[in-house]
Amino acid sequence: MEFPMMLLRLAEWVLYQLLANSYYRAARKMKSYGFHFGYLSSKPPPQPSSFPSVVKYDFESRESQTLVACDIHRVLLRSHSFFPYFMLVAFEGGSIFRAFLLLLSCPVLWILNLELRLKVMTFITFCGLRTNVMDSISRAVLPKFYLENLNLRAYEVLASAGSKVVFTSVPRVMVEGFLKEYLSVDAVVGTELHTVGCYFSGLLSGSGLLVKHRALKDYFGDTKPDIGVGSSAVHDHLFLSLCKEAYVVNNEESKNNFSSVMPREKYPKPLIFHDGRLAFLPTPSAALCMFMWLPFGILLAIYRILLGIVLPYGWALSLGVWSGLNLQIKGILPEKSEQKQGVLYVCTHRTLLDPVFLSTCLAKPLTAVTYSLSKVSELIAPIRTVRLTRDRKKDGETMERLLREGDLVVCPEGTTCREPYLLRFSSLFAELADEIVPVAINTHVSMFYGTTASGLKCLDPIFFLMNPRPSCYIQVLGKLPRELTCAGGRSSCEVANFIQKQLADALGFECTTLTRRDKYMMLAGNEGIVQQDKRTTKC
Repeated sequence: MEFPMMLLRLAEWVLYQLLANSYYRAARKMKSYGFHFGYLSSKPPPQPSSFPSVVKYDFESRESQTLVACDIHRVLLRSHSFFPYFMLVAFEGGSIFRAFLLLLSCPVLWILNLELRLKVMTFITFCGLRTNVMDSISRAVLPKFYLENLNLRAYEVLASAGSKVVFTSVPRVMVEGFLKEYLSVDAVVGTELHTVGCYFSGLLSGSGLLVKHRALKDYFGDTKPDIGVGSSAVHDHLFLSLCKEAYVVNNEESKNNFSSVMPREKYPKPLIFHDGRLAFLPTPSAALCMFMWLPFGILLAIYRILLGIVLPYGWALSLGVWSGLNLQIKGILPEKSEQKQGVLYVCTHRTLLDPVFLSTCLAKPLTAVTYSLSKVSELIAPIRTVRLTRDRKKDGETMERLLREGDLVVCPEGTTCREPYLLRFSSLFAELADEIVPVAINTHVSMFYGTTASGLKCLDPIFFLMNPRPSCYIQVLGKLPRELTCAGGRSSCEVANFIQKQLADALGFECTTLTRRDKYMMLAGNEGIVQQDKRTTKC
């Protein structure tokens, strides 16, 4: 009888110790994090570092040396949290349900150690995700957020070296595209993911989570790299000790130091094109706010759409502004044309709703010509839309006919661009009209982008109108003088280039020679032409 009682007491003691230690560790974590739920951080408690700060780095004669960076988070990026980037992949590459599941896992992630946290987030984010979808996300979505979070000082140190290698514990597929394309890194060594055919299984490969100091030894062998850059965390010290010369990035100083912020003009490569719906970095708190807003945002978008369809211009404008829509218009309103054709409004192209906002602000019916507008967008459009064929002769005849019937809106960029750049203008419009009115349009959103290159285009206007306070700025520049049109002896290309420059100056944008085809080849890997047969899908 005594032996079973001893076993029972032993089991009770073991269970007590396990539970007590688990609760104790959780309580210590809660205390050390100070209830800062905003970031699921990989940041360990700050430790005094025996290595100098990157601010003491000497840039002289580094072109022939090899530099290794100990991870991208906490070193090359100013923030130490990698959760927002997993959320971007889950939302943009997976679905809203996958993103919501990742958000629900936050309380569990909060008490896990770094290794388990990465494994859980990796499984939720990548399980069942197509490999080609991840390629698109790493090329078109993540670089924008990495660039905005890049540590200027750490980047300057990285750029000074001739050869650069980055070791990272996060999945390599999440960072390799950005590091090689934008930071000119020669090699990226990271955690590898297990795949089954064209899909990720969500599990790590046989080697498991990358141990950075071991990977450094395997990569360089007995040779020591010249320069090592890491964080001030104690577990980076072993990595840095394997380098001839080592420096640390103090993230606490970086967050409070404006000089560590990377300004747009210093980007290693201009960010002109990017894709994805989210216009903000989805930290846990920001993602929670987004999901709480979604039901109200959908109802608000439907309400705003109905305003434009049902009500007259004045009422629609007033009630739209009351709902949070910010519309601003200024400039010289054109007089009625004395010729037997309408006025041609030449606009910059930020969203599909640009012609709608212009028509509402001018309080006059306009016709908009489009290329790849979805059937849903055509159905809910409060103005007349006419599709073009991309056949120059046919499109010219169509636009001439429409101008004889009334005023026409054309966006000669041929596609939308989110960043402060203007794409090359097609010159066709300049050959068709002498009554040309340039219109500078810019938009601002805080939550969702109303454009996409690889997503469902029918949702573009809905996503834009789901924003709490979307804004649209319209500046009518006045009718183009006759001597600057084709009727005044100018070529159509000269007219198009002049108007592009005029609109860019009005908005503070930069002109480019990039085209619609360039955008879609970069973001979606195609020429932006909607395929009729979508039954065959390649990995």
